[in-house]
Amino acid sequence: MRNRAKTSKLIAMAVVLIAPTTLLLAGCTTDGGQGTIKAATSSTQSTSMNIPAVSGSLGSAPTIAAPTGMAPTTLESKDLFVGTGATATPSSTVTAHYALMTWSTGKIISSTWSNNQPGTFSLAQVIPGWQQGIPGMRVGGRRVLVIPPSLGYGETGSQSGTIGPNETLIFVVDLISIAK
Repeated sequence: MRNRAKTSKLIAMAVVLIAPTTLLLAGCTTDGGQGTIKAATSSTQSTSMNIPAVSGSLGSAPTIAAPTGMAPTTLESKDLFVGTGATATPSSTVTAHYALMTWSTGKIISSTWSNNQPGTFSLAQVIPGWQQGIPGMRVGGRRVLVIPPSLGYGETGSQSGTIGPNETLIFVVDLISIAK
């Protein structure tokens, strides 16, 4: 009887571990006909299940579901596609496409895909959420960052007024290249 209980417990654990992997592999894409598969995997940096759902193909504008519930109070990240290129460091200058949604409105307020012009940024000169959330990301990947106000624009919001005070930010970032 004891062995049966242990076996049942092991099977249940295997299902819990295998089912998410199967769902992630269902989101695999190929790399421009080159035959390289890029699997969607979760980043170990994420500890919250409160990252909004994101859909869409790597390289194209993402669709971000409006967030629900309480916004995370710490930086959350999740790799949707793991790149195979160079790895960003805190001192990198990166070129990336991104979409930005505010937690409070659930609306995209900025997207480089809208004009097909990726941005180039020195990570040393952007908000702390990017400084902490982009290093470790590889070129060719897509990452979701949920950035609390303390790592974004804080109590004052953005100078342009497009981001209000104490706003939590949701970025979907496709890392295109890293300057040498």
